[in-house]
Amino acid sequence: MTTLCPPEDLPAWVPGRVLLASDGLGWQQVALRSYHYSGQDVIVPAMRDFMLVGYRTGATPMQRRFEGRWTRDHLGPGAASLLTRAQRAHWNWSAPIDVTHVYLSAAMVADVASEVMDCLVTDVRLDDVLRTDDPVMTAAMSAIATEAEHRAIGGPLYVETIARGLIIHLLRRYARIDSRKSARQSGLSPSQQRLIRDHIEANLAESLDLAGMAAQLGLTPCLFARQFRHSFGSPPYAFVMARRLARAQRLLVGTRIPIKEIASDCGFTDQAHLTRLFARDMGATPAAYRRSLN
Repeated sequence: MTTLCPPEDLPAWVPGRVLLASDGLGWQQVALRSYHYSGQDVIVPAMRDFMLVGYRTGATPMQRRFEGRWTRDHLGPGAASLLTRAQRAHWNWSAPIDVTHVYLSAAMVADVASEVMDCLVTDVRLDDVLRTDDPVMTAAMSAIATEAEHRAIGGPLYVETIARGLIIHLLRRYARIDSRKSARQSGLSPSQQRLIRDHIEANLAESLDLAGMAAQLGLTPCLFARQFRHSFGSPPYAFVMARRLARAQRLLVGTRIPIKEIASDCGFTDQAHLTRLFARDMGATPAAYRRSLN
């Protein structure tokens, strides 16, 4: 089996000076690296991730051999290249250029494709494109690069949001997709339902995010969310919140635990969070509900 090259190992094949990198920023399934390259004749190895190249400064004739065929073009600012994953290619250019690489994991691309197509996507192959003048792609890459440079609040979530929108655009214009429609026709099996219900009940005080719950069953988040809703009649987030409110109600009735502690024990961010949701569903604040029982 061919070993696929991760983004951080690419300089061993394509030497260049790193100008900017997302290393250590906590991004998940998305990465960015910007390079200054001199003219080169190189083999780009089979990459682990899908790779987008945006041309920042400099312009050069570029030729690339992919699946035995040479293609040629002139690349400079505003242009972009798209490399599908797991495909080796030969590249040659003569002038110095600064480029930005954005890497998208295969898992994230398949996850977004599954959600968009409402089926389990088993494989996505993006077209390998030497040059495209695609303002949507280049704007998204620029926004991701700006975040890597300035590192503002909520960076990982911001980058994931941009990346998911970018993937939808790529799927519309450049993708070939293998899918299994039958995978979403049914919900979770009885054993999966018991496992995830027990996991939720045992961890109500903790952060129960979609990815973590899906991982308990070995499913992608979007597939888990759809099968969960089919089985339980509500989205995972709504189900978890309902179980937290039910536990809070039991503790209000059967104990004298302070409401602030109940909020923490049931996984609410604070007492005000519990009060707001409890009043919305029960028609009374936790304190008024407890007083009404006396």
